[in-house]
Amino acid sequence: RRNGKPMNATENIIELRDVCFGYEPGRRVLDSVNLTVNRGQSGCIVGPNGGGKSTLLGLLLGLLTPESGEIRIFGVSPVEARPKVGYMPQFHQLDGAFPVTALEVVLMGRLRRGFCGRYSAEDKRIARAALEEMGIPQVAERSFAALSGGQRQRVLIARALACEPELLLLDEPTANIDPGAEEQFYATLEVLRRRMTVLTVSHDLGFVNREVDLVICVNRRVTVHEAGRFDAAAANAVYHHEVNLIKHDHDCFCNCKHADCGRKEGR
Repeated sequence: RRNGKPMNATENIIELRDVCFGYEPGRRVLDSVNLTVNRGQSGCIVGPNGGGKSTLLGLLLGLLTPESGEIRIFGVSPVEARPKVGYMPQFHQLDGAFPVTALEVVLMGRLRRGFCGRYSAEDKRIARAALEEMGIPQVAERSFAALSGGQRQRVLIARALACEPELLLLDEPTANIDPGAEEQFYATLEVLRRRMTVLTVSHDLGFVNREVDLVICVNRRVTVHEAGRFDAAAANAVYHHEVNLIKHDHDCFCNCKHADCGRKEGR
């Protein structure tokens, strides 16, 4: 509820009001979080290690329950909203001896309530289309364990797409991807944003300059900036130390004092 009234189920995709969470009593990882993401918006979640980024994703997915406050995804609880949400985790462990192909991993995204143990022809078509969209249709029948790190990452994104989500949550999707594949991923992400809401966790501050609407800064508390107004001062405030923010495609937000510098080296 907001001001005593139910949250608007049609206006907002994501709405958090005064959400607090801690793994141990008296030690909050997230405190008094307020966050709204409207339909059609995309966001990049940034912040230092241990700041609560993955915890925030866990709350959005309903894997964690807040100590207090309210969370609504598509106007309902995160658990109820899961059929509309695709998720790619930051880490994925798979027994190398387990005989599963890349296509079978993607098909896991088609699992649903009432699943009878057999995938339909439509399930397989959608799974192959997701691999195609990620640019790796040729790995469908290959062992997932035998793929490169970058290929595995794209297979996991394809798995998230296979559920045909309206909200896509990606935790460090460009980790282990080589520069060429990374550019391809960015191009794919721009296409995805046209048909779904996408939130991406990234340590690459340059990522915020790639067509995102919101920069969601997480360091125990959450502050939200319009991407066009996210500058070095805002980055310094969330990381609590000086950082260089590289603007890849437009004007430079780094600390070099050269307004036309768009490619300055930095971290």
